[in-house]
Amino acid sequence: MTTATTSTSKVAADTSGGSLRFYGVWLLGIAALIVLPMIFSSGGSLTSFSLIGIAIVFALSYNILLGQTGLLSFGHAVHYGLGGFAACHMMNAVVSHGWPIPLPFIPLFGGLGGLIFAVIIGWVMTKRAGTVFAMISLGIGELVASSSLILRSVFGGESGITTDRTALPKMLGWSFGSQLQVYYLIAFWLVLSTIAMYALTRTPLGRISNAVRDNPERVQFIGYDPHVVRYLAFCFAGFFAGVAGGLAAINFEIANSAYLGAIQSGFVLFSTFIGGTAYFFGPILGAIMVTYLQLGLANLTSAWQLYFGIIFIGIVMFSPGGIAGLLMMHRPLVRAGTLWTVIPSYLVAVVPTLAFACGVILTIETVARYSTGEAINLFGIGFKPTSPITWIAAAVLVVGGAFIARLSWRQIAEAWDRAATIARDRGYVA
Repeated sequence: MTTATTSTSKVAADTSGGSLRFYGVWLLGIAALIVLPMIFSSGGSLTSFSLIGIAIVFALSYNILLGQTGLLSFGHAVHYGLGGFAACHMMNAVVSHGWPIPLPFIPLFGGLGGLIFAVIIGWVMTKRAGTVFAMISLGIGELVASSSLILRSVFGGESGITTDRTALPKMLGWSFGSQLQVYYLIAFWLVLSTIAMYALTRTPLGRISNAVRDNPERVQFIGYDPHVVRYLAFCFAGFFAGVAGGLAAINFEIANSAYLGAIQSGFVLFSTFIGGTAYFFGPILGAIMVTYLQLGLANLTSAWQLYFGIIFIGIVMFSPGGIAGLLMMHRPLVRAGTLWTVIPSYLVAVVPTLAFACGVILTIETVARYSTGEAINLFGIGFKPTSPITWIAAAVLVVGGAFIARLSWRQIAEAWDRAATIARDRGYVA
């Protein structure tokens, strides 16, 4: 009796502690969103934070397809773009007709724009998964993107549709003319959408979507139709992608064909996969990283898209679980107290790995700037792309760094195996 009572108390305590940690993470994230503009108040910082918020909503919506349901889409930007156009048209209609709809409600109409298109085309698209779905999504994405330049009355042609967010009715005295007010509007919808999408993963639909992803035949055997499950997930993903597009339209006060193109679809694919599809917070990390890289690299080099490709290939080859997968691999070691035995191997591997990365960067920049002769500044060291010394330095860094880094990574693997074995013996598994 005493043992049973003690076990019940322990389970209750663990459950209570887990709930506190769960709500604490959410409250900490909301507090960070509120405090960030007070710490970084410049216009550039607020713009970056706004773009990151939009990217997070977009990436999480894509993960409903890829991570939750196993549907690889190459045209998810269609819902994003249509949501942006719907938001712009709605804002212009509110101004012209004098409707009492304030700006904070406009992203909802963007979500409806993405949802309606998903409802129309989703039933046919989701009949099949895998390669068939991916190719259909690619074809429809390119079809809608090209149609946006033809249907000028709807999409505005190459110039797109412009709007004025300050012309809408004020809400609580806010006209949303300043970037700070727009940031808080995006942050509000970010929190609302994130909570809604997380709640969706905990519903029976979210669970059965995971089952369809892993084994659709068994799902059909127990009485569920995988086609219907995929269709519902597709509609939810289209709605939240439309919300992200509506937020982008509010932020930029314009919607054009770039919202619908393959580049936008590739951006969300990179964000989601680099962050990791197996965990809910993975696309959040990926969206933050990719957005910051895009904003930073675009100002530093003309070959910034090549770096994205290299990072994506590296993640696919060496860490299919993404950044979130790498972080969660360490969780058993942290709980078992064996992570400290791996850290020295990490520190040893840092130097040759950075040398190899610098060699790759120097090689790319040398090739990219060879014809123009523009000088290369790598961490404060100047290089001339036409000088043989630059080519020799790049080769030494790439070859030498890769060789030494590979040896150090073997040491990491050995230290990792020892630490993981101890963690398993203590009852902590990944």
